[in-house]
Parts: sequence; C-alpha cells; structure tokens
Amino acid sequence: MEMIKLKKYYFSEIKTTIYKSDAFTINLFRYPTEIEAVEIINTRGKTVILPYFGQIIWDLTFDDIDLKMKNFFRYPKKAECIVDTYGCFAFHSGLLSNGCPGPEDDYPLHGEMPCASMDEAWIELGSDYVKLCGTYEYVKGFGHHYLAKPSVTLFKDQTSIAIDMDVKNLSGSEMPLQYMCHMNYAYLADAVMTQSIPDQSFLLRTTVPDHVKPTEKWLRYNKEIIERGGTLSKLDDPEMYDPEIVFFADHLDQYGQNVHFEIESPDHVTFFTEFSTDSFPYATRWLLYNSDQQVAAFVLPGTCRPEGFTAAKKAGSLIYLNAGEERHFHVLTGKK
Repeated sequence: MEMIKLKKYYFSEIKTTIYKSDAFTINLFRYPTEIEAVEIINTRGKTVILPYFGQIIWDLTFDDIDLKMKNFFRYPKKAECIVDTYGCFAFHSGLLSNGCPGPEDDYPLHGEMPCASMDEAWIELGSDYVKLCGTYEYVKGFGHHYLAKPSVTLFKDQTSIAIDMDVKNLSGSEMPLQYMCHMNYAYLADAVMTQSIPDQSFLLRTTVPDHVKPTEKWLRYNKEIIERGGTLSKLDDPEMYDPEIVFFADHLDQYGQNVHFEIESPDHVTFFTEFSTDSFPYATRWLLYNSDQQVAAFVLPGTCRPEGFTAAKKAGSLIYLNAGEERHFHVLTGKK
C-alpha cells in the first residue's frame, strides 16, 4: 500500500492529475468557491470528495448514471450548516447530535460534522482500491473532545464505494454519539424499493420538524399512507412528496446482523446499500420531489432516529462512548 499525503497548496482551479494507472486516475482541483476536491476515477465511473470540508462526497457517477439527488447547487459553498451547501451525494451527520433539532435542542441541522474543517487528508493506494482518508479533532473548553477518522474507498472496476467512519472519545469522561450516514440518492421515477427487512418495518414519521411546512394536500396524503399500513414501496406519486415524506425503521438487529436495501427503476437501474445492524440499528427513508430538489434516499443508516438529541435521549437510543472508547461504522453503497 502506498500513501499520498495531501496539502492544501496542491489544489488549484486547474485540474491536476497526481496519479494514473490502468485501473485508476486521481485528480486534484479547487472549486470557484475555494473548496478543495479530489476526483477518483475507475473504469466504471468516478467520485468527487471534499477532503477538507467534512469529507463530503460531492459527486458519484457510475456507467454514466448520476447517483446524486437533483439540486440547485452548482458548486459546494463554504458553510457552517449543511443546509447552506445541500448539493452533495453524501455527508456525515452527527457526531454529538444529528438529524433535525427538536424544540428542546440547540445545534445546527445534522450536527457539527457535515461541514467540519478537516485537520489532515491523505490517499491510500492499494492494488485494487483507492481510499481517501482524513482526520478531524473536535475539542471544546469545558466540552467534549473526540477524533473522527472518515474515509471513502473506490474499488477497481466496481460500481460501489465504501463509506467508513471511526470515532474515538479523547476526553476523560463519557460523551454522547449520534451518527447517520446521509446518502442523497437520485430520484428514479416509478422505482420500486425493496430490502431484506419487511416492508412494514418502515413506518411514516408522525412528527413535523421546523423546516417542513405542511399543506392540506400533504396532510391528507400522510393520513392515506397511515390508513394503508404506514409505508410505501413504489415512487409513483411524486406530486405528493413535497414537502418531504419520511419513514423510520427501528431495531433492525431483529432482522439479522447484515441488511441490504435496493431501489430499482422500470428500466432496471438499481442502486443498493448494505450495512451491519450492530453499528446501525435504525434506518430512515427520505423522499422529496419538486422542481428544485428531487431525492429518493431509500435508506439512511443511523445509530438512532434523526429526530434530535433530546428525542433520542428520551427514547433510550442515544449512544455514549466511555473515555477512550472507539466505534467503527461501515457502509457499502452504489449501483448494481
């Protein structure tokens, strides 16, 4: 395994190739918004990752199919809250708090990690993979102290990536941990969503976060979903997915150690995600369709529901790391 240590001065608005082989090409560039990006290309597609900006996965394309949600951001924008640069394929939600803050919470949407300023970044080169790695040390006087080590791996001749996150509590006391791997998949019209757990595992969200502004039509549609079992598996009613429609699946460990989720379009384009329920005992499904944003996040693995810190604490699903304790999270996702 070889390693390429990255420095911010390596990046410019002119795309530069720093590595090329029969299997991979690695390019560095900087967006007009002064945000650095690493483009990793294999024989089937490419991914663009922001190494110093929360290690956000900005783009993902395989077999000329864009896996990312439709949005109105041409470039990533410098921000402290993910909603101000919401054009990416995936980001890390958490880590002290995640999801939508409840009425008793006080933190930015999806927590501090999505837009974190990473401390360092490097690339690992294997015989059949390229991995972008980084570290972020969070420390507050009279507060929590942790080390986050995310990574993204692209494989030789494959149409999938691995998204990993390691979190270590560096303080002398316990710290809370909420984490969700937030993948914003493209909306596939009339697609069918299937998974290795029962359809009825996904139940409609009954709370309404602040960013959702209900309409009478939307409220009636939510009532119809509840009356027919509380879930849906086919994307055949897009005009009803604005505002967003969200479902939760809890206690996934009851369905086995590993779970698999797919979404397939009528022309057989299929996206998938798989992960361990030991790490992620909860899952969220997020659907949104309007003229500006179209997304079918068919599964978002998490340590708890994304309804806020206080809600997780009350539900008993909030994780705590002891002093020096470390957790590892792994997701495999992409196109079949």
